[in-house]
Formats: sequence, structure tokens, C-alpha cells
Amino acid sequence: MIKTYTCQNGVRVVLEHIPTVRSVAIGIWIGTGSRNENEQNNGISHFLEHMFFKGTKTRTARDIAESFDRIGGQVNAFTSKEYTCYYAKVLDTHASFALDILADMFFHSTFVDEELQKEKNVVFEEIKMYEDTPDDLVHDLLSKASYGNHPLGYPILGTEQTLATFTGDTLRQYMYETYTPDRVVISIAGNVDESFIQQVEAYFGSFTRQKGNDVYVAPSFYPNKIARKKETEQAHVCIGFNGLPIGHEDVYSLIILNNILGGSMSSRLFQEVREQRGLAYSIFSYHSAYRDGGMVTIYGGTGSQQLDLLFDTIQQTIEQLKQDGITEKELENSKEQMKGNLMLSLESTNGRMSRNGKNELLLGRHRSLDEIIESIDRVTKESVDRMAQTIFTDDFSVALISPEGTLPKSLQQ
Repeated sequence: MIKTYTCQNGVRVVLEHIPTVRSVAIGIWIGTGSRNENEQNNGISHFLEHMFFKGTKTRTARDIAESFDRIGGQVNAFTSKEYTCYYAKVLDTHASFALDILADMFFHSTFVDEELQKEKNVVFEEIKMYEDTPDDLVHDLLSKASYGNHPLGYPILGTEQTLATFTGDTLRQYMYETYTPDRVVISIAGNVDESFIQQVEAYFGSFTRQKGNDVYVAPSFYPNKIARKKETEQAHVCIGFNGLPIGHEDVYSLIILNNILGGSMSSRLFQEVREQRGLAYSIFSYHSAYRDGGMVTIYGGTGSQQLDLLFDTIQQTIEQLKQDGITEKELENSKEQMKGNLMLSLESTNGRMSRNGKNELLLGRHRSLDEIIESIDRVTKESVDRMAQTIFTDDFSVALISPEGTLPKSLQQ
């Protein structure tokens, strides 16, 4: 049973009581990410996330780490394009202790210069590590190709140039402007009852800041092509198609379409590219949904001499999918896989906390499992075939990283 509550200052609390477990997951979700940045402060959301772990007025960075290690708990954070999350998972007996530390990090992080400089070096190394991982980097290049100068095209990590400009004051100012009560959701899942909401409200229910500016400029999708030359053993290619926003009425048809195309080991791309032709070890597709847009991405990695064949095979697979449609067997298998993945993801308190936090933050509503399964079951062969015709047009974007930095021949027109 999911219980929702709104504090007087606008902070939302979502609690799912699960009496059959002995753990509790607590997440602080903030509706700000790289999308809320500009060219001058790109990367500040991610850097702020790092600095929350570098000490408060009463705890050092080591104190924070040792506090969770001492109770056998886990603490971490991540930044996406549209939100940031700080979370902990602990035994139910330590839930109040974990909440106290998370609140201390949220309200009392000091951002002292010494720690700031050390953490800049850490993130510099993270950026370099990312540059050395072309199968990750190519996805950022695809976002840049597809969204241009829109903030959805920015890298979450930012750049070494923007990172160098951040100070304690710029972090505090950005936090004051974006970490506003109306953008904060506290999600809890595990063996704590509704009385825990009172503890959350005691920490988070009274801080006040000017309401955040929630005016978002919808992204335009551009069919651009970007190629980067880099000394790699493989050519890494991403192909992007304009997708659907989160909460769209047809999103389940698209999820099933993606699953059939490249979302599983039995998918058409995996079977054709890897199993039948042996062209790639890694080949897959996925759909990214944002507030007001989305993108279907296909990724493949292969030797440079096979790049043209890989690209042609992907294109042929898509064309056959559009021409012949999906089969009833593919439809039913994909539905059952979706249901299974959904159920398995909710077996952990972390999974439930994440699902509830994102739903409250981005959608403002919570659907029961029965409602979701009903929506999956309503998807028809016709709706998936229609989605394939809608999504897979000639207006696609491409990002490539390879030793030659040369696009497939069919794109060199």
C-alpha cells in the first residue's frame, strides 16, 4: 500500500510499507538535472551530488562513509538529465539514523574549498574515464546530434572547462534556485509504517525557498550525424529515432516494439546481428522517455571493416519489421517478459523506492500493478505495427566513434 503525503512547504513524501522485509530504502529525489543547466554551468547538478558526500557542519566525509559502513548499510547517489537522487538502504532498525544523515547532507553540506578542489580532480578523472569508454561516450554524442544546443543534448558530467569555474558560492546559489520544496520528493519503501512520515516531515517539512521555475522548452529532434575519430579497437555506433515522452498513452506499445527489436536476447537485432551473422558482441536498443520528448536508441559495436555491414543489417532489420510487422508470438512473449521484469524489479526495497520516487516526481501519480498489467495486456499487434511505422522514419540521427571517424558509406551522401 502506497501512502502519499504533502508537507506544508510542498515537499512530497511517498511511503510503501512492506512488512515482509527487514530493510528500508530512503531516497531524496530532486527534480533537477543536466536539463536544468546552461552552457556555462553544465555539470553542476552532478558535481553538487558529489559534494554532498564531502562533509557537513558536524560530519566529515569519512564520518558519513563510516556511519553507513558501521550499520551495514549502503549510501549512494546519481544524476540524470531530469532529476538527482540521494539514497540509502539499511536495516529497518537503522531507518531513523539513515534519515538523519541524509537530511544532514541535504541541509548542512559545507562545500569547503579544500574538499571542492579535491572533488574537482575526482570528477576530472571521471570525465577522462568516460572518454576512455567509447561504448558509453557514443550515447552522449547521440544526444548532442539529436538535440543540438537544447539542454537534453548536454553531457551529465559537464566538461573540464565548466567544472573549473564552480565554487562553493555557485553550488549554494544553484541549490537555492533548484532544490526547492516543490521539486523534492522523499520516497521510502520497506519495513516502516506511516508514523515514519512524521520523522520525514520534521526534517524536510519546514524549509522554504522560492518556487522553482518549471517552464521547460520542449526539445526538437534533429536527424544529425556525428563522427569522432578515436583510437579504439571497435567502431561504436548509435542510431537515434524520435520517441515518446514519459506517460504517453502509447508508451507500452513502444516498449514492446523496442523489446522485439533489440531489448532482449531473443530480439530481432540480437538474433540477426550476433547469433546469425556474428557481427557484434554487443547489440541492443532502448527507449529514453523525458517530460516532453523521447528517443529510441540502437547501439552496436564491431570492427571498423564490418561497420557498413552492421549498419546495413540494422537498417534491413528495421525495414523488415516495418514491412511485415511483428508476430503474435513476439507480442505475447514480449508482454510476458515485461510483466516478469516489472515483478522482479519490485522484489527489492530499492526497486520500489525508485519506482515510487520517479512516479511521484515526474508523473504525480501511482498506478497499481494490476493497472499496469492491464495496460500491457491491452497492447495489440496493430498498435505495435503502427508504432513501428511512426517511429522508424528516415529522419534518424547517428553518432559514431571509430579509428577512422568515417560514417557508413550509405550516410556519406
